[in-house]
Amino acid sequence: MRDSTNMIYSQAESPDKRDIEETTWSVPGAILGLLSWLLALGIPFLLYGSNTLFFLLYTWPFFLALLPVAVVVGVALHSLLNGRLMLSAMATIASVALLFGALFLWLMG
Repeated sequence: MRDSTNMIYSQAESPDKRDIEETTWSVPGAILGLLSWLLALGIPFLLYGSNTLFFLLYTWPFFLALLPVAVVVGVALHSLLNGRLMLSAMATIASVALLFGALFLWLMG
């Protein structure tokens, strides 16, 4: 005996079309997360100048660990804000900058 239920799809909603609609927010959100990580990496250089390189020489693993976090934050915020690009871009940049600032201040002691 079969122990499953039948899946019924209407003509208007095929399984392929439904799968595409569920994942359309992931790529722009990931790109937003990466770009906000790169922008946040440049903030200490703007504040402290080229001396930041000596600080990052020993602490680069901490800042590199924020890269996947920034990408996940970008995807999550883009999906929570229903794909509104400008609003999710501002929210992602602000949240990743706050993460970078908190880590930078924590490492500086």
